[in-house]
Amino acid sequence: MGRYVARRLLQMIPVFLGTVTLIFFMVHVLPGDPVAAMWGDKAVDPAQLAAFKHARGLDQPLFQQYLDYMGKLLTGDFGVAMDGRKVSDKIAAAMPVTIRLALLAFAIELVLGVTIGLFAGLRRGKAFDKSTLVLTLLLISIPVPVLGFIFQNIFATQLKWVTPTVQDSMNMGQLVLPAIVLGSLSLAYVARLTRTSIAENIKADYMRTAVAKGLPKRRVIGTHLLRNSMIPVVTFLGTDLGALMGGAIVTEGIFNVKGVGFELYHAINLKEGATVSGFVVVLVLVYLAASLIVDLLYAVLDPRIRYA
Repeated sequence: MGRYVARRLLQMIPVFLGTVTLIFFMVHVLPGDPVAAMWGDKAVDPAQLAAFKHARGLDQPLFQQYLDYMGKLLTGDFGVAMDGRKVSDKIAAAMPVTIRLALLAFAIELVLGVTIGLFAGLRRGKAFDKSTLVLTLLLISIPVPVLGFIFQNIFATQLKWVTPTVQDSMNMGQLVLPAIVLGSLSLAYVARLTRTSIAENIKADYMRTAVAKGLPKRRVIGTHLLRNSMIPVVTFLGTDLGALMGGAIVTEGIFNVKGVGFELYHAINLKEGATVSGFVVVLVLVYLAASLIVDLLYAVLDPRIRYA
């Protein structure tokens, strides 16, 4: 196991460097001058503009900017945004909010998705199973912006359950509604994956053997059926955690949650390459860590899986 983990960590290095490099050049080749855009429609003094670019190294060739950025990144320096704030400070302020939002959405989709999928799989072809398929298909069909607008209009505008204002820090109670919207699509997929896997594994030979041995129904379902059915679900959930953090742009925008998605949206609009790259670097690390954890969980769920 230790050798496998070490090998995976080494494999992550070129993946991380390649992703960061790709994002850096994609951001910096976007059309438009982000520095000139800071002045809007006002006339810009060429000398002032040149001094501003020189202070941030934006007057250097693109490849030199890349080398400088990677050198600073290896020391933990994410650079400076156009407004003069350190990107690391923006990350430190926005990341806790998005982490709470993503974890809450993750918990909702995990608990509800697996529970609904389990009961639907055990009752395949019955009314609950058919209702689950219809409701999950409905959730998959509704775009997140539309669902968010509906929830915002009902629970925030009419019922006043949430405050529609931008806040730097939000507690878990205020994040419940955005988390439901954020995790709704993934919840539908988790429920369907669990339902399909349960329905397939319940007919397996090991299930018939467990029942023939006279094991309690709770043990048969919890220890044998559910455990062996969770591998495809865990695969989806592992990659989804990073997707929840990176895909919160729409949800955070609708509910005015000042997190990673909120900052990324404004940074992309202003073409702030350092800010976009900094947040993406953190998200890449989240994806890589989640991928490693998922691979290790396979051996926990299925003892037949061994890593050399």
